[in-house]
Amino acid sequence: QVQLVESGGGLVQAGGSLRLSCTASGRTLMGFRMGWFRHVPGKEREYLASITWTSSSIDYADSVKGRFTISRDNARNAVTVPLQMNSLRPEDTAVYYCAATGRSLSTDYRQWDYWGQGTQVTVSS
Repeated sequence: QVQLVESGGGLVQAGGSLRLSCTASGRTLMGFRMGWFRHVPGKEREYLASITWTSSSIDYADSVKGRFTISRDNARNAVTVPLQMNSLRPEDTAVYYCAATGRSLSTDYRQWDYWGQGTQVTVSS
């Protein structure tokens, strides 16, 4: 099994920054793509960004391109996937989730295999 734990959420003013982190442990994640999504009640889970095992391929949704940066550190016992979020806007308010998939890139949350519990991000105007 894979365990994903997010941290770093909180309250920030519009224009500010937050750095989320995801720590993944458990079975080997070698070859897995890691990603971030967010969810607002009443809407579908929204894809934000993803990164391949070797970090050779990084992808962003248009809504966060240029403002968010995803990276990863593949340590022996755990994988860490930070998401640096800059120039935050009130519409970025959501619960943010870390996810992992053994499949190719998909922005459809249903194609992702493992999920964290989520961390709340609130951006005040």
